[in-house]
Amino acid sequence: MTVRLLHSLRRAFLSKGGTDMATTSYTDSDVKELVRERYGRLAQSADITTDITNEGCGESSCCGDGEPATKNQLYEIDQLEGLPGEALLASAGCGNPTAIGDLGAGETVVDFGSGGGIDCFIAAKAVGDSGRVVGIDMTPDMINLARKNAQTLGLDNVEFHLAEMESTPLEDDSVDVIISNCVINLAPDKDAVFREAYRILKPGGRMFISDMVLTAPLPAHATADAENWVQCLSGAEPQDIYMGRMSSAGLSDINIMDSKPWKGEEEWASRVHSANIKAYKPA
Repeated sequence: MTVRLLHSLRRAFLSKGGTDMATTSYTDSDVKELVRERYGRLAQSADITTDITNEGCGESSCCGDGEPATKNQLYEIDQLEGLPGEALLASAGCGNPTAIGDLGAGETVVDFGSGGGIDCFIAAKAVGDSGRVVGIDMTPDMINLARKNAQTLGLDNVEFHLAEMESTPLEDDSVDVIISNCVINLAPDKDAVFREAYRILKPGGRMFISDMVLTAPLPAHATADAENWVQCLSGAEPQDIYMGRMSSAGLSDINIMDSKPWKGEEEWASRVHSANIKAYKPA
């Protein structure tokens, strides 16, 4: 995260009567405000002239190391072909959830935390004109950017809704697949996110997640730092707790398909991993 952005977040928090965010704990609403501020600025900074071979996951993305999505091998080049530059620059993922499992023609796919729309647009190619892709994001600037990108692409099978993952406008048992890319870790109430996922998934539906998980808890000073919150670190949980929340919500056959260590310089960096997780709603 840039120094300017971190200072902006501190000012926003302090203006509401908070103490220094580097040492304080946060309420759920505080965390969501920080996240909206951070990702709103990311959306605003997106530039259509961005060269997809040189941009992607920026220095403040959940990828953490400042390397582009292509260099991180998060996506195949052909998946990114033709996508608007804004979608690439606004991408802040840590994986490629569309690659965890197959997406079939005619399926309904929902993206929790859709950002500028990159994963939605990739999913739209897979489900085809007979399918439907729905992006859910709580940041107005990201929704506006994603809708603009969809219009640029001329897509009729993609829609974006301003909503929180914990409470979507979707009907019960209406979704074939839920994808999410480095977003659920940002949610203060992850149990509510997974309960909502279970509610909207059809029986037999799948959930493909790329997210940050821990092999061991982080030290208190790391979890209390605002920069780590919006970098998708402070909200990350030990993988057994994370998967336990999924199971408690009713999801089954939960598996970590693969994981990679986060490339940070902190002494606790080796505890942080980017994981690809697959789960099902029982048929």
